[in-house]
Amino acid sequence: MNSVKNRDITSLSNLHSLYFVGIKGIAMASLAVWAKEKGCQVIGSDVGDEFPSDIVLHDKGIQVLKGFDAHNISSHIKPDLIIYTGAHGGRDNPEVVEGRKLGIPTLPHGKALGLAMSGKRQISVAGSHGKTTTTAIIATILISAGVDPSYAIGCGKVRGLGPPGHFGRGDYFIAEADEYVTDPTHDPTPRFLWQTPEILVVTNVDYDHPDAYSSLTAVQRAFQKLLQRQIGRKICIVNIDDPASHGLLKKSGNSTIITYGSSDKARYQAKHISFERGKTTFEIYRDKGGIGIFTIYVPGVHNVLNALAAAVASHEAGLSWEQVRLGLSRFRGAKRRFEEIGQAHGVTFFDDYAHHPKEIAATLAAVRSWYPKDRVIAVFQPHTYSRTKSLLSEFGLAFKDADIVVTTDIYGSARETETLGMTGEVFANEVKKHKNVVCYAQNSEAVYAVLASMIKKDDIVIFMGAGNIYLWGKEIYKSIT
Repeated sequence: MNSVKNRDITSLSNLHSLYFVGIKGIAMASLAVWAKEKGCQVIGSDVGDEFPSDIVLHDKGIQVLKGFDAHNISSHIKPDLIIYTGAHGGRDNPEVVEGRKLGIPTLPHGKALGLAMSGKRQISVAGSHGKTTTTAIIATILISAGVDPSYAIGCGKVRGLGPPGHFGRGDYFIAEADEYVTDPTHDPTPRFLWQTPEILVVTNVDYDHPDAYSSLTAVQRAFQKLLQRQIGRKICIVNIDDPASHGLLKKSGNSTIITYGSSDKARYQAKHISFERGKTTFEIYRDKGGIGIFTIYVPGVHNVLNALAAAVASHEAGLSWEQVRLGLSRFRGAKRRFEEIGQAHGVTFFDDYAHHPKEIAATLAAVRSWYPKDRVIAVFQPHTYSRTKSLLSEFGLAFKDADIVVTTDIYGSARETETLGMTGEVFANEVKKHKNVVCYAQNSEAVYAVLASMIKKDDIVIFMGAGNIYLWGKEIYKSIT
């Protein structure tokens, strides 16, 4: 045991006990599930709040200690490795500090994930938006085909697949490739630069983390560095519909670039897209020749493109188009991605993670594609003061496909110390410049009062945001039922 603790960790294969600081984070939880299935003793700690990952951690028998206490490290297990998230103080968290004092190796999540993937043929899914869904679809397709890949997906659960993490016996490891920094206070390395993908999918490149990047150009440079880290066959699948991704086409290095999208310039195209309630159908073309008709059970053009990217990646991984077709049909969506909460009095309630203007617009367009005649009420909780300030005008334009918009107070990040002049009222006033019916409701009680006074049969209500609004949605739905 001491020989493991007194050297740098270069692999997770010979470790037997892991401790996760901030284990409820969706990325952390999926890696914890992978480790548990691998046969490791897994324990972790986090705040007492309810998280989307609670159920899967409980179901996997993973103990979660409440709060962060240095005594947890020595009084519960003395792990081979401590893995920590960039939140909750990152490297300065008291449990991480205590681990270093005891000579226990510590790693940030991004680096630990990279080590977990090492030795496998890596399929990495990068992109400012859509990477969770695309990763989940690839995993579903490969599992359906009997390939048994390992995977780590950043959500609480994948409908049609199960837990977001899996230790597979096959050759592939599928994971999200996140551009955010490894540890905000100590390591600015983009988290995805710890991965070395054989197949890389880039869904899009956008300015989503103003606290970590100075500009869109800085984000693009990070993606170009990821492209340079490819090994093996070096297949890079790029969304040609996204102008900000075009720089990857020019700086491909030794990678083989495969384009996809709706554009005629794409090698793989999605055409003849049709929507009906509960079902989306499209046809895949390659080099302008038809491959076949495919069906997914999630809405929106953006999800058609996510499915197309996943289909191409799966085909490049060796699957037949018939295997791809079957796998796509088995995908039912990821948790907190247009997830139905329930129906009450003829009103259907949904929950969605959208927190960036482009994600909001795409999700609401998707809702409209399945429910073209129903009234759509969007309840949005802004997430982080820095994102709100940097993208305020774009947020104002993002709710085009909603009939009514209800906005709340801003959910600040634990990393933020300044509000930057941003408030819930400022946000609501920006949206009012472009929408006729906008209500500001600062908290869950106020949101309930607004909804109770206006909802009617056949309405669609969707709660949106990356904060704790998913808890509000469930509570309000229960109250209305």
